[in-house]
Amino acid sequence: MSELLGVAVLGAGHMGADHVRRIGETVGGARVVAVADPDTARAQAAVAGREGVAVHREAQDALRAPGVDAVLVASPEAAHEEALLAAVAQGLPVLCEKPLTPDSAAALRVVEAEARLGRRLIQVGFMRRYDTEYAALKSLLDSGDLGRPLLLHCRHRNVSSPPHFTSSMLISSSVSHEIDAARWLLGQEITAVTVVRPTPSADAPRGLLDPQLVLFETSGGAVVDVEVFVNCGFGYEVRCEAVCERGSAQVGDAHTMVVRSPGRAYEDVAQDYLVRFADAYDREVRAWVAAARGGKVTGPSAWDGYAAAAVAEAGVAALDNGARVGVEMAERPALYDGREQSLGG
Repeated sequence: MSELLGVAVLGAGHMGADHVRRIGETVGGARVVAVADPDTARAQAAVAGREGVAVHREAQDALRAPGVDAVLVASPEAAHEEALLAAVAQGLPVLCEKPLTPDSAAALRVVEAEARLGRRLIQVGFMRRYDTEYAALKSLLDSGDLGRPLLLHCRHRNVSSPPHFTSSMLISSSVSHEIDAARWLLGQEITAVTVVRPTPSADAPRGLLDPQLVLFETSGGAVVDVEVFVNCGFGYEVRCEAVCERGSAQVGDAHTMVVRSPGRAYEDVAQDYLVRFADAYDREVRAWVAAARGGKVTGPSAWDGYAAAAVAEAGVAALDNGARVGVEMAERPALYDGREQSLGG
């Protein structure tokens, strides 16, 4: 494909507007040709100064807009399934921000739609796979130089949570990234979840169980612990340490600037994910555009989105009942055995 990939962006909120900017200013080979958001004023603001972008209230109208070759889904999760099924029906490659859908049943319907089509079209936005530190850790673990991974220690902290955030969303929204990262780094499925609930922070909104300690058991015998603390107050921190038979490796520290001056030293702390993972988002979208223009689909699949939803549901159940909960998953279709496939089947 010699022409620019025409992208319809669904959702013009914090994430969608940043992707509009990213495609317009950072990622080569593509241009935004349509944006859809029920708040058309917000959509107009997101595309201000960009020529040739049609603004729509309805996602379906944007999908059918002239010049649309691919779709970037950044709308609220409740709208994902309808948009994804429509894109699959039209044969459009998709980059869908996580979560794939609000629950595993909906995610499985998306997986089954792709399986019936016989080819992958969807990539899920688990951007940590594109972070240089996480990618280096993955390469190290795959090399076997440190032996078998035994433990992953993960930390996920936010300055504050949005007003609508619930206790279960600490797992289904925040920890969903750790779910995918653990599956990807270890090459194993998560088989059981336990959630430990300390006394909530005094700075957490009333009724919010924050922080939480989430424990995963894997099919290969590894154990993963995730501290999730979404009202820590000081910054956005994501870190991961792999403890292996012959050594350990930690990522999440090298991306910040450390300033030393007479009598003191301090380190910059990112305040949100768009700052901490800016380069990862750029790499992710650039890889998606390049793959789509080349007739390929790569990256985390709809199956990965389904697996994350299934684990998250087990985690929410464990949070609710205080017990260890096993993860139940459907049988994986053969379509998802490969990492890269042709969009043409």
